[in-house]
Amino acid sequence: MSRVFQKGIWSGAALRRVASSAALLSVFAVSAAAQEEEITAADVQTNANVVWTLISAFLVFWMQAGFAFVESGFTRAKNAAHIMMKNILDMSMGAIAYWFVGFGIMFGTSTGLWIGGDHFMLQADNNTTDGQWEYTFWLFQVVFAATAATIVSGAMAERTKFSAYLFYSLGISAIIYPVYGHWAWGNLLIGDNAGAWLADMGFIDFAGSTVVHSVGAWAALAGAIVVGPRLGKYGKDGKPRAIPGHNMSMAALGVFILFLGWFGFNAGSETAADGAIPRIALNTFMAACAGATLAMIVSWFKFGKPDVGMTLNGVLAGLVGITAGCANVGVASALIIGAVAGVLVLFSVLFFDSIKIDDPVGAISVHGVCGVWGTLAAALFNEGGMAPLMPQIVGIAVAFIWVFVTAFILFKVIDSTMGLRVSEEEEREGLDLAEHGYSCYPDFVVTGGTIGAAAATSSTASYSSAPATKSQTADA
Repeated sequence: MSRVFQKGIWSGAALRRVASSAALLSVFAVSAAAQEEEITAADVQTNANVVWTLISAFLVFWMQAGFAFVESGFTRAKNAAHIMMKNILDMSMGAIAYWFVGFGIMFGTSTGLWIGGDHFMLQADNNTTDGQWEYTFWLFQVVFAATAATIVSGAMAERTKFSAYLFYSLGISAIIYPVYGHWAWGNLLIGDNAGAWLADMGFIDFAGSTVVHSVGAWAALAGAIVVGPRLGKYGKDGKPRAIPGHNMSMAALGVFILFLGWFGFNAGSETAADGAIPRIALNTFMAACAGATLAMIVSWFKFGKPDVGMTLNGVLAGLVGITAGCANVGVASALIIGAVAGVLVLFSVLFFDSIKIDDPVGAISVHGVCGVWGTLAAALFNEGGMAPLMPQIVGIAVAFIWVFVTAFILFKVIDSTMGLRVSEEEEREGLDLAEHGYSCYPDFVVTGGTIGAAAATSSTASYSSAPATKSQTADA
């Protein structure tokens, strides 16, 4: 009997424990259900938008590596480390300047000067949805600012002082790019921002053919004019001479990195995880492919052989061309836009070379000329019917006037105070040793560029209009 009694007592205790556990589980279940009810579809969409925009920002940030590889590959080995340093500091110092003042000028509440007057130093409340979005949006925009600044690096490569370049990089990140950006994109954070007068006119530039790429290119044009051509670039007869890049494999890798990053650049500009992304990405992809194909074909006819450098720049030309209209044109139109850009970049490079504007990587042509074409094409090929051209023309013209004039003045001031260009001796020695006391290739003999120059068969590395021979190649 006692065993049965004891067993009965044990069974009752067990039942009580089970009942208590069940009650506790029911409390958790009710709590979880309540929490599930609090998470709405809008919450999920908001979080998805944040994640997608951040991933896109990281892709665009990675484009800095692409620019560094392209610029270094297209130029000589003795300047490779110098170029890497410029790209690193474009991002690093430029981001600090953009945090301190640039973002506020670009996206803050408009003042009577048509620039933003708040949102400086990013003091948003991260405990709120709006604050979290502002941090996300800032990260996406700062990498765009860095892209605009780094375009200048290639056009002024191999003869510009590192210290002077840093001053310019700060100028474009803090003032030049944000001011124009406010006029065109100032309503992206604050919807009714009065200073976004180009946007209010109907200016179409979804991801920045003009706002980012042409802004960088027109500053590059000003810098290339002020600093002058590289030693040996033009012969006594005034004709351009080939200065082959030291590593086309590096340049090609850089183009592939940029190609990948551009999906973040264009599709990320949707700043929402929605159904518009696939077509934007496809348009981006097809335009780049068309640009590469047409640049290759035309260079084959022009030079007798398919040109490596022109084909690589054809990829970038197609990408820049589609950037403005990637969200509002069809796939067939994207192919046309990219193809035209691939042809334009070749003849543009040859044109600037002929007027003695030395751009070692073709940045002015890729980002400036093809940026203009892409901005016009966004209206010409608008899927709902051709959009008005006048806002596009005004936006293009204002960008050129504002950026070229301000950048030219800035470069002139730098040149007259601290000096913009290295000495002739330093240029011949190479900027790696002269500016940094370091060689990018310490285990190899780095020359001025005559060794192996006979292998250059066309305008590949220097964009001269005639095939390069050893005797024609610059010895500086």
